[in-house]
Amino acid sequence: MFSLIGAIIVGFIIGGIAKLLMPGKQPGGFIITVLLGIAGSALATWLGELLHFYRDGEKAGILFSIVGAVIILFIYKKIMEHKGNTSY
Repeated sequence: MFSLIGAIIVGFIIGGIAKLLMPGKQPGGFIITVLLGIAGSALATWLGELLHFYRDGEKAGILFSIVGAVIILFIYKKIMEHKGNTSY
């Protein structure tokens, strides 16, 4: 139970920092921000393992999680713009 709450809190912090770093208005509210942070961390861990930056089972740190979240936010923003939904 506490690990889920911890993941939500860390996801919110990482997603919030990613939204602050991206210029312009960002889509989504609290839930999107949490999911963005969690997905950014997962992406950073996956890329780190793929590029052999991490050993087996090692997780991405905060900095690379934020970079992963910024990448996902950029892609999400482009998809929303392409759909014509620019009124986030």
